[in-house]
Amino acid sequence: MKTLFLIVSCICWLKIASAQNAEELIKKVKAKIDLVNNYEADGIMKTNVTFLKVPEAQVKIYFKKPNLLKIKNEKGISFVPKGAVSINLNNIISGNQYTVIDAGYEKNGNMKTRVVKLLPTDDNADVVLSTLYIDETNLVIVKAKTTTRENGSYQLDMTFGKYIAYGLPDKIIFTFNTKDYKLPKGVTFDFDDGTNAGKPAEKNKNGKAEINFNAYTINKGVADSFFK
Repeated sequence: MKTLFLIVSCICWLKIASAQNAEELIKKVKAKIDLVNNYEADGIMKTNVTFLKVPEAQVKIYFKKPNLLKIKNEKGISFVPKGAVSINLNNIISGNQYTVIDAGYEKNGNMKTRVVKLLPTDDNADVVLSTLYIDETNLVIVKAKTTTRENGSYQLDMTFGKYIAYGLPDKIIFTFNTKDYKLPKGVTFDFDDGTNAGKPAEKNKNGKAEINFNAYTINKGVADSFFK
């Protein structure tokens, strides 16, 4: 009985220690993200949605703490679902209103990543669950899966390079379910479903928005007027 008690006690202790380590890891990742107060970035945006013809576009991305984010397409309107606010990682790990759950390790491509789940403590929060895949060496999130109440589920995949010291990616791929997206009023696109011209196809497939960043201007100030 004493042996069994010791084994159970050790297992419980390891689980507690693991949870604490996961919490510390999230704090370190957040500390890196917090280095950026604002930025302006130039990039190329490609959108892949089966039933819409959306051209590749030059875009500018503006960010300002705590949660202001805007993607501006100089030639028109970028097709980005409402849930694209998830591109701003501050919205995922800001504050402490969540329970941190250590989910072990998982391969992401050729990289071994630490998997951490964030479960909001607020029952009325829009985000139901966030699953983060973290590069422990560089303290960056390379993939994030977010499930929301109102805007479906989203996945963000990130590739890092020149700006990794600030936790800013060189490339992001934002994947979403098109059935959760509604076109803004007064906005029209060319539909291309291969059957009924001019009519939208059933929006029940995944869409992707890819942004390749050319350059960032970091912590030089961004006016509030950019977000209006």
